[in-house]
Amino acid sequence: MRTVLIDYESGNLHSALKAFQRMARETDAGEVIVTDRAEDVARADRIVLPGDGAFPACMDALKGRSGLHQAMVEAVEEKGRPFLGICVGMQLMARKGFEYRETDGLGWIDGAVRRIAPADPALKVPHMGWNDLVIDRPHPVLDGINTGDHAYFVHSYQMEMAAPDELLAHCDYGGPVTAIVGTGNRIGTQFHPEKSQQAGLRLIANFLAWRP
Repeated sequence: MRTVLIDYESGNLHSALKAFQRMARETDAGEVIVTDRAEDVARADRIVLPGDGAFPACMDALKGRSGLHQAMVEAVEEKGRPFLGICVGMQLMARKGFEYRETDGLGWIDGAVRRIAPADPALKVPHMGWNDLVIDRPHPVLDGINTGDHAYFVHSYQMEMAAPDELLAHCDYGGPVTAIVGTGNRIGTQFHPEKSQQAGLRLIANFLAWRP
């Protein structure tokens, strides 16, 4: 089995690669590679889309790589490959993003990405640091992860959900902030599992074993 982390020059993939490789070794889940090659994505058994930066720039970068966007979409939509979006990679799963300009997303989650607006003006944006997860719905990738477990967030925009059944977990930051989304063979985390210690490593291990 091969898991690919897509490299479209949107963030440092070193820590994510190390975390996925570690959990793949511990769970006998096969090979984990970083790639920007469409043919690698087309042959992958599992796909991870990380992302740091602005929604439109990340979408443009993904589509700007020769065949990469198309290979990912075909693998996920037509072949049913398990998919994990991380941070902006999760946000790109939405219908639209409204960071700087309106931008179409992948349309896999019924939501729109808008700037965080905490009810408490003392709370700063970006939302940065550790926060407690609140699990809203069970999911195989969340096995062993509980309300109150900590996750590490760094973001100024969040996905506002139009389909409550696709919201798996949230946190509180002057109001509810979407933390985990999922539908079918696709799941996304706003936080960085590779930086979220035991809860994050558990989520990665669960994803590597998940068979939707």
